[in-house]
Amino acid sequence: MSVITPEILERFAVIVGEKGVLRGQSDKSPYLKEWRDLWHGQTPLILRPQTTEEVSRIMALASETRTAIVPQSGNTGLVGGQIPNSDGTEILLSLDRMTRVLALDANNFTITVEAGAILKSVQEAAEQADRLFPLSLASEGSCRIGGNLASNAGGVNALAYGTARELCLGLEVVLPNGEIISTLKGLRKDNTGYDLRNLFIGSEGTLGVITAAVLKLFPKPRRHDTAFVAVPSPQSAVQLLALFKQGAHNSLVSFELMAELCLTFVTKHMGAQRPLADASPWYVLVELADPAPEAMTDVMQQAFDTGIATDAVIAQSDAQRQGLWALRENMSESQKYEGGSIKHDVSVPISRVPDFITEAVNAVTQLMPGCRFMCFGHLGDGNIHFNVSQPLGMDKQLYLSRWKAMADIVHGIVIEKGGSISAEHGIGQLKRNDMLHIKSAAELHAMRGIKHLFDPLGIMNPGKVLPD
Repeated sequence: MSVITPEILERFAVIVGEKGVLRGQSDKSPYLKEWRDLWHGQTPLILRPQTTEEVSRIMALASETRTAIVPQSGNTGLVGGQIPNSDGTEILLSLDRMTRVLALDANNFTITVEAGAILKSVQEAAEQADRLFPLSLASEGSCRIGGNLASNAGGVNALAYGTARELCLGLEVVLPNGEIISTLKGLRKDNTGYDLRNLFIGSEGTLGVITAAVLKLFPKPRRHDTAFVAVPSPQSAVQLLALFKQGAHNSLVSFELMAELCLTFVTKHMGAQRPLADASPWYVLVELADPAPEAMTDVMQQAFDTGIATDAVIAQSDAQRQGLWALRENMSESQKYEGGSIKHDVSVPISRVPDFITEAVNAVTQLMPGCRFMCFGHLGDGNIHFNVSQPLGMDKQLYLSRWKAMADIVHGIVIEKGGSISAEHGIGQLKRNDMLHIKSAAELHAMRGIKHLFDPLGIMNPGKVLPD
């Protein structure tokens, strides 16, 4: 990369105007650290364009001057993919001023939005048209569509509707040289050559800057049946999932597993109330959308009769439903109050989740006696957040220094079970070097070839995803 001179910085600033530039450290600070406080970056300035044309001009100038660009949407990523390096040689490009809903076609069941649109605002725009945009995350009030797509976000409804990749019909992307690729047609069938869209989804800003997207909408459910269920073990939860798949069919939209410690932390730190009188080793939060009238009660009766479930509460109002979901959505936040947390976003085949949890708990306990397991996640698609809180009284930084040792153990078990070390959070900086161990030489060669094709100068979010 070239040295970023004051003259080059001013050329970038002119493109977006003074309202689109952040120069002061206090103004830049919120963009330069990630939510878990693991990465802190520096940048000489932050560019906040308002149009795709401005993004195109920024990237053309970056290509001309060989200036590294780090795209950022809502800065809610958990693997450091959106944070520039610490030496101040990269410019951060924020999409947070590109927030417009460009079109909503209710009959085509599509919505077209700019990449800086906040997920919650897209959900609300769909709802106003009596439609549903089903991507739902705990961070939906602050995460943005560009980041959702760049990381292929999953969330609590992926069981029924798929990840961000399945919810996207077309993209507008600015390439590192400033050229624009647009497939904003809203087509569900288009077999005209290579599927470029899916190269950019999940690429974490290493191939180009997503500036807009056409997203799928769905009929808005008229009723939700939501239950919070106590189960004796993860194996029981897997059996309960099978009962719901068989008995509730396509109405099953969410199936979330959580350990007792999750409920302990949320009720202790977030002001939540326990929904059940007695504690249980494990719980499941299950939701059906527009189910058959007796689907929930029929499946639950089977679960009680067979001992798969030991207790349950079924929401009797929307307020109670929202209260049950608040328990799930506040789990990550609640863990902050318990000191250091080493987190693993992994997936294994659903049938192997119980064995994975047992083996990972045993192995990590041997490494770090006294650590506490806050295990939760999307059991319906095999995605478990295997989060481990520090032992009581241990120094936080000393604990976090064991991150790699613990991750190596957990990831080794995941790979042995035929799983993935990144289910929905991406690779970023956190897992970049792990790619050497989980991808074959042929896969890495192909990925590096794609990177070089789109970004031959290496200016697009360098140091992320691909190992050196």
